[in-house]
Amino acid sequence: MQDLKLRTKMFAINCWKLCVKFPKSREFSNYVNQLLRSSSSVGANYRASQRAKSTADFINKLKIVEEEIDESAYWLELFQEISDSYQDQIKAMHDEALQILAIIVASINTARRNRIKA
Repeated sequence: MQDLKLRTKMFAINCWKLCVKFPKSREFSNYVNQLLRSSSSVGANYRASQRAKSTADFINKLKIVEEEIDESAYWLELFQEISDSYQDQIKAMHDEALQILAIIVASINTARRNRIKA
């Protein structure tokens, strides 16, 4: 399995590569900016979670990652609905977002269980 730090970084890069393809219109620009913001936040916050000061801090940082990857999935769903182009790439990015989301949720649950046992 690919290292999650690299995987979240590649997610941001691949979202950027997708976003540069969309028309430079007012309508698309808002959604593009939102996706760029949320997708880059995923990797940045995951990276921060790896330097957490405590288990509680780790969980809090992962909760931010969870929110940002879920938001990225939402913007990708909108692009699936409004764009006639790049459907294969959008679907692949949406699938990746859902996979990362599942990993993050599992990590949060594991960290919570381990904190209770300690």
